[in-house]
Amino acid sequence: MKTHQINVTLAKPRGFCAGVVRAIDIVEQALQLHGAPVYVFHEIVHNRYVVENLKQRGAIFVEKIEEIPRGSICIFSAHGVAAQIVEQAAQRDLHAVDATCPLVTKVHAQARRYADQGCEITIIGHVGHPEVEGTRGQVSAPVHVLCSIEEVAALSVQNPAKLAYVTQTTLSLDDTHDIIAALRKRFPLIQGPNLQDICYATQNRQQAIKTLAITVDILLVVGAKNSSNSNRLKELGTQMGVSTYLIADAEDLEQIWFENAQKIGITAGASAPEILVQGVIAKLQTWGVSHVEEMIGVEENVSFRVPVMALQKKSFQTSVEKS
Repeated sequence: MKTHQINVTLAKPRGFCAGVVRAIDIVEQALQLHGAPVYVFHEIVHNRYVVENLKQRGAIFVEKIEEIPRGSICIFSAHGVAAQIVEQAAQRDLHAVDATCPLVTKVHAQARRYADQGCEITIIGHVGHPEVEGTRGQVSAPVHVLCSIEEVAALSVQNPAKLAYVTQTTLSLDDTHDIIAALRKRFPLIQGPNLQDICYATQNRQQAIKTLAITVDILLVVGAKNSSNSNRLKELGTQMGVSTYLIADAEDLEQIWFENAQKIGITAGASAPEILVQGVIAKLQTWGVSHVEEMIGVEENVSFRVPVMALQKKSFQTSVEKS
């Protein structure tokens, strides 16, 4: 790498969103109030560093409610869970604390409202993603999951006049817009919230990429491989013609990527902590990068309240006494 020719520009905004901050705060406060162990259903957010840090402090992550001892604290991840999971937790007398992002909770409410109107539900999202599975599990109505215009063309429904859609909150704005347009063209009576379900943090980070990508040669997205919003950032950078790499942390960097680079852009998915970004910068600096600046961007001031009452020791003790 040539020291005098290489600059780094940091995307703004990047990294943690309000929903992720809230979810992590819930686990940390539960550990502080009750001590270890505290059980978490699914990864609280999709980031290995965050999960490992909480594990070291006493959080135990499980994929089945049956793995949690009766009467224990059970925290639902930021992605949300199906109604069946909530019922299973109640049957085991678990003290359930819901860390679902409020914007995902809003999607759940929309899906239930459409189902109550007798509609089949189409979820625009990725099959198997925890958020999609949680939304699917909110309704007893028929549910379809699709993520491409081709799947819209192949969609078979019982009654085109009774059809509604909701969206996964972490999708690409452009792709979602095209899918919604295809749905409305094929099913003119379909109900849905336009792009309102795409979360503010997803929108802001994607817009920052669009601005940043036209000024850099290489784009680094710090985030987990199983993070939907991080993958969308990588896809967006690639679509804009920039060599884009999704990396978990500095250990994933390869010096050969930067041999001919003059300008490097760095962003981070909504579940990636800033410490990982700083680690990437530090490694790049050992390879000769000396100038780092942050782009002008949106100032985010959104915050979501932590459910303090749900974490109180009194309500937990009452739950334990029942077991």
